[in-house]
Amino acid sequence: MKATARAHPIQGLVKYHGIRDQEKRHPYHDSISLCTAPTASTTTVEWQPDASEDTYVIDGEEVEGHAAERIVNVVDHVRELSGSDHAVRLESENSFPSNIGFGSSASGFAAAALALTEAAGLDMTLPDVSAVARRGSSSAARAVTGAYSILETGLNDEDCRSYRLDVGEGEDGFDPEEDLRVIACHVPAYKETEQAHEEAAASHMMDARMAHVQDQLVEMKDALREGAFDRIYKTAEHDSLSLTATTMTGPSGWVYWQPETIEVFNAVRELRTEEDVPVYFSTDTGASVYVNTREEYVDRVEARIAEIGIETDVWEVGGPAHILDESEALF
Repeated sequence: MKATARAHPIQGLVKYHGIRDQEKRHPYHDSISLCTAPTASTTTVEWQPDASEDTYVIDGEEVEGHAAERIVNVVDHVRELSGSDHAVRLESENSFPSNIGFGSSASGFAAAALALTEAAGLDMTLPDVSAVARRGSSSAARAVTGAYSILETGLNDEDCRSYRLDVGEGEDGFDPEEDLRVIACHVPAYKETEQAHEEAAASHMMDARMAHVQDQLVEMKDALREGAFDRIYKTAEHDSLSLTATTMTGPSGWVYWQPETIEVFNAVRELRTEEDVPVYFSTDTGASVYVNTREEYVDRVEARIAEIGIETDVWEVGGPAHILDESEALF
């Protein structure tokens, strides 16, 4: 009746944009991401047959409004799967800043979905759980399966779920799961991810993105299988620009990037073109930046980013969502 799970947030490599079904959160196209560690969301849930209502707490604050509705969407689905009508207590903590573009909703809903299904006694594979997590956030599906994962689009839970992707070692010895280093550049700024997804189809760039993203997906899958550093992260950089073009041309004209965001872009390009450093930038919805490089260059890249005067962390590739021991429960 009680379980605790931990999941890592994601960096989108080929990002989804737009939702064709708001309740089940079916995206318009496939998407690929990698999980970042040691950043994580830890969630404890307990089904409480004697309680009269659910309680949801994230980082010490009770969740209300639309954020609570998204949690209810996941909780009610687990109730349906388990045949239970019990109330639930859910508490979650993030080890990294939330709502600044680092995928906290992905890790949060991934951990919640795994803890909920485990506490309910459901025997589910991680791809099964990914279809549960997707109801809170489409990106959460990929945070469930971890490392490099793809969420395949579809109109049901059998088709629209996440799977781990095969990755290989490159001819130059690069291992995408072991040798990648992600310099997370914190640029706090308000964002409206949900509204951007709702408006996506209204952008005149959406049709162009839908056609172009198929090439991005096949390029990314092949590059990961070959362990080709430059192909993987060049594609991710290009996809970030494509996504932002679509976001900026929606009805609200969302412009998430801040001056510091552009400074990071310029620093990365200078390192790449003037010093021959293998490094690429990537953004999701928000102003913060992921800077992807190889382990042996991380100190050089981090030092250059530090000149901009923003906070940074160095992350690695994280694994799948997993159940924790009872001793690590939040309550």
